[in-house]
Amino acid sequence: MAGPVSIRNPQREQHAFQRRIVLAVSLVAVAAVVLAGRLFLLQVLRHDYYLQLSQGNRARLEPIPANRGLILDRNGKVLAENQAAYQLELIREQVPDLAATLRGLAHLQLIPADEVDEIRRMVRARRGFEAVPIRLRMSEEEIARFAVHRHQFPGVDIRTRLTRFYPHGDLAVHALGYVAAIGEADLPRIDRSAYAGTTLIGKLGVESAREKELHGTNGFREVLVNAQGRSVQSQGGLAPDLKSRAPKAGADLILSLDLVAQQAAEQALRGRRGVVVALDPANGDVLVLASQPGFDPSLFGRGLTRAEYRNLETDIDRPLFNRALRGTYPPGSTVKPVIALAGLHNGTVTPESSRFCAGEFYLPGSSKPFREGRSGRHGAVNLEDAIAVSCDVYFYGLASQLGVDNISQFLAPFGYGKPTGIDIAGEQSGILPSREWKKNRFKRRQDQVWFPGETVNFGIGQGYMTVTPMQQAHMVATVASRGRSFKPRLVTGMRNAETGQATVVAPQALPSVEGIPEADWNHVFNGMMGTMTRGTGRGVGNGAAYSIAGKTGTAQVFSVGANEKYVEKNVSERLRDHSWFIAFAPVEKPRIALVVLVENGGFGAAAAGPIARKVLDAYLLPQPVAPAPAVTAALQAKP
Repeated sequence: MAGPVSIRNPQREQHAFQRRIVLAVSLVAVAAVVLAGRLFLLQVLRHDYYLQLSQGNRARLEPIPANRGLILDRNGKVLAENQAAYQLELIREQVPDLAATLRGLAHLQLIPADEVDEIRRMVRARRGFEAVPIRLRMSEEEIARFAVHRHQFPGVDIRTRLTRFYPHGDLAVHALGYVAAIGEADLPRIDRSAYAGTTLIGKLGVESAREKELHGTNGFREVLVNAQGRSVQSQGGLAPDLKSRAPKAGADLILSLDLVAQQAAEQALRGRRGVVVALDPANGDVLVLASQPGFDPSLFGRGLTRAEYRNLETDIDRPLFNRALRGTYPPGSTVKPVIALAGLHNGTVTPESSRFCAGEFYLPGSSKPFREGRSGRHGAVNLEDAIAVSCDVYFYGLASQLGVDNISQFLAPFGYGKPTGIDIAGEQSGILPSREWKKNRFKRRQDQVWFPGETVNFGIGQGYMTVTPMQQAHMVATVASRGRSFKPRLVTGMRNAETGQATVVAPQALPSVEGIPEADWNHVFNGMMGTMTRGTGRGVGNGAAYSIAGKTGTAQVFSVGANEKYVEKNVSERLRDHSWFIAFAPVEKPRIALVVLVENGGFGAAAAGPIARKVLDAYLLPQPVAPAPAVTAALQAKP
């Protein structure tokens, strides 16, 4: 029996076909609407955004480093500037054999032989078409040597750039600091985008402390590139709209340093290990900050070799060490004027009362002698005499009567035991001893006891007490101004590099030393002037055209036994006493307060005193070169 026969239904088939057409047309229409909407969004609504993205794909931003600000002394003389330098650059993709090329450059002594492997790693870490500096600064002789052999080194060429230059070499290097390559330790304190294209950054001194102001603002320019990132020329009729922004130079810094006095200090210190710090008592300006030996800061700007840095770091004289801020030494007899003030303030002594100096001092009930210094015995001396002739026996007795707590409390307002707050980093605090200090300093109970003999040594600036030369200069400035105190500062103003307009940095006053009558100051001043006319510093003060108040000091490096005698010629040079000299002048209206320290220099008047006189003469006596009027006028203007 046959199965059922299917009969076509054209009407139903046509209806199904029409539905499919409607569905297809609807889908096409929806897709068209979506596509048109997307095109409208891309081409109209977000046109600027995608134009910027496309510009970024075809253009690369190249930074234009800003000129670093100059550093000037108080009279407008240049201490740090920028100078065109020649650097050796290598483009890896143009070098047939990188290893052979670097070996050849090392053979010509154009790059250090022991750094070839490190340079090769650095070059390979960069893109092949980029120019990589492999030597930051070249001498004229090295440029000529390379020019003769240039044909042997395809892909290597010489380019010019601006680098830091210090026209006076190592002069004031510990105040100025230096610039060197940006390292990992610098990254947390800088905005990396602001340093794009910059290879150097301030590392020490003013260069570091005022890095933000000196650096300036980098500019940029857009460079047309292809898909591989290589720079290309405009093609056909295309005239791309490439943007650029000019860099803004950093501010010029005006320092308080006086170039003439600084040069006098460093020339006098040359060949010695020592420090000169001079302040203006009226405002805290640092007139001189010299620490010898020093180093040429330009070496760091061009890039030190390992051997060069190792030599600096291992040098027994420590040229990298800033003795002015970081060196701590017993102050010796230079602390006696303040001890004398303490005695007057506490009523322990009167100006007229005298003590007899027989060359030795004994504590009650003790047979241990505390001996007089080089001068032997002085007989009967009053307070002014004791300062002038630096009588140890007088100050042994005065310190014993005052007691450690009174001495420590009185000395604290003069800045001892804490940093002065100078506007560069690295300052040490020194030690102002007291009973409380000793308890906290030592762990064993028997070591925490303060003994009377320690107070006796405290009275002549020996024992536990240590100071930095900057602290001691701050003390002298405070005494010179009869108790007024200012935070030491190196930067006194900034000058806009474009307009030349100077902005003054106001001095910062510190709490004054209160409660000391004028008569007490006068007695101490008389004693210090006596030092220069009839006392231990009379040879330094001879023939001066201005009045000087001074004080010599000799600080022991090691202790001499009770039954031993210190004979300098029998002592190793680095174990000899340190030589101190402090002074301010003119006494009637002090313009300069200074400290000189010569390590292992012996008697203060012999080693440090003549250096102090040269600096005082350089600053106070007329000089043949007039200061730059624009800078001087700006500094003298009221803030």
